[in-house]
Amino acid sequence: MRRSAFVFILIFLMGAAQARIARAQAVEAAKTRTFHIDVGGMVSGFQPADGPNDLVGAGTYVDFHFSHWVQLEAEGRWLRWNQYYGEHQDNYLIGPRVPVWRVGRKGEVYGKALIGTGKMTFPFGGYGTFTALAFGGNLDFRVTRKVTFRAVDFEYQDWPVWLPNQSLQPYGVSMGVAYRVF
Repeated sequence: MRRSAFVFILIFLMGAAQARIARAQAVEAAKTRTFHIDVGGMVSGFQPADGPNDLVGAGTYVDFHFSHWVQLEAEGRWLRWNQYYGEHQDNYLIGPRVPVWRVGRKGEVYGKALIGTGKMTFPFGGYGTFTALAFGGNLDFRVTRKVTFRAVDFEYQDWPVWLPNQSLQPYGVSMGVAYRVF
C-alpha cells in the first residue's frame, strides 16, 4: 500500500510538471533577476511510523531559485516535542524542487524530492543514523515582495534498511514563513 501511494504521488508530480511545461510559452520571457535565496523557519508534526504518538518540532529551510524551473531546497527539522519515552527524530535533507502550478496571483504549488540523513533516538534507548528519502509538496503564498508564507508542506519519507529487510516511513506536515535574503 505504501509503495503504491509513493508511485501514485511520483506519477502525479511528473504529470503535473509536464502540463506546466506545455503552458510555459505564455510566461513572460524577460525577467530582471531570476536567482534568489529564501530562508525560513517552520513548525512540523510527524508520525514516526513506529510510535503511538506524533512528534512535533521546529525546523528551518533554504530555497535556492536559480531559474523558474531549476530550484533546490535544503531543510533541517528537529522533532523533539511530544516524545514517547525519549523517542525523537532529526532530518537533514536537500534536493530539487519543481513548480507544479500557480494558485491565483500570489500562490504556487511545488513538488520536491529530497535525500539526506535521518537520525532517530528510539523509545527506551538506542540511536541510529539512516539515509532518508523524502517526497512531497508545498503551497507557498507571497505575502510581500520579501516574505513568503508556506501554508502547507506535506512530506513522506522512506528510511531504507531500518531493520533487516524493513524500512521506516515517517510522514507529516509543516508550515512556516520565509524571507528573501538575496
